[in-house]
Amino acid sequence: MRHPLARLIAKTAVIAGVIASFAFPVLAQDGTGPMPENAQPRSYGGGWVCDLGYRVAGTECLALDIPEHAYPTGRSYGTGWECDRGYEEVNGISCNFIPVPANAFLRSSGYDWQCERGFRQEDEASVPIVLPERAYLTEDNSGTGWTCDRGYEAVAGTCLPIAMPANTYLTNANYGAAWVCERGFVKIDDRCDAVVVPSHAYLDEASYGPGWSCERGYEPLNGACVAFDLPENAYLDRFGNRWSCNRGFRLSDGMCVLAR
Repeated sequence: MRHPLARLIAKTAVIAGVIASFAFPVLAQDGTGPMPENAQPRSYGGGWVCDLGYRVAGTECLALDIPEHAYPTGRSYGTGWECDRGYEEVNGISCNFIPVPANAFLRSSGYDWQCERGFRQEDEASVPIVLPERAYLTEDNSGTGWTCDRGYEAVAGTCLPIAMPANTYLTNANYGAAWVCERGFVKIDDRCDAVVVPSHAYLDEASYGPGWSCERGYEPLNGACVAFDLPENAYLDRFGNRWSCNRGFRLSDGMCVLAR
């Protein structure tokens, strides 16, 4: 019977042989083994890399299958190539010419096209933009390609004057209200009525309310501003339209009494 130590040494030798059989391909994959054909030393550190247009496969550098109108990228992932400007990749095997219609040009990326100014894309063509009166071209490639002049709005492909009641001004907003009331006026339905400011009040341009607010020390009551009946040991808040009891006092029946 063989000695246990001898059996252990034998098993170790077999395992080492298996590891050694895989060592060379692993080193080659990392570019640290013997340099194959179509390879060159790394520009930094040790080892080697495949030439441009080749890729590591086991212990070799094999040529990439680069289609016509393409060039190698040197990347170790993906196809390893990209199409020339003006061509697009098809199924990762070929580069097809990008047809550019009349009145269009290739984008700066070289992989798509866009219409010239004054034209818009419709399917695979660039068609002229029909510009109505009182409108101008925009840089927006979607939609109509134009917008109406100030004071006009788009209606059924035309630009019509915005109907504005008296005492209003344009907002120049692309959406929402086209006009708002001038200062001192409040919107009622589709008109702007003058704000009637009671005594001890001032204009308030908040989007809600009557258009005015009471002065400090007054509160609104039935369309007027009435003075607070400020009890002893109380103070007005920072807005001046409410009051609170002083520290150490509490509210009881409209008065500020000592807290217990």
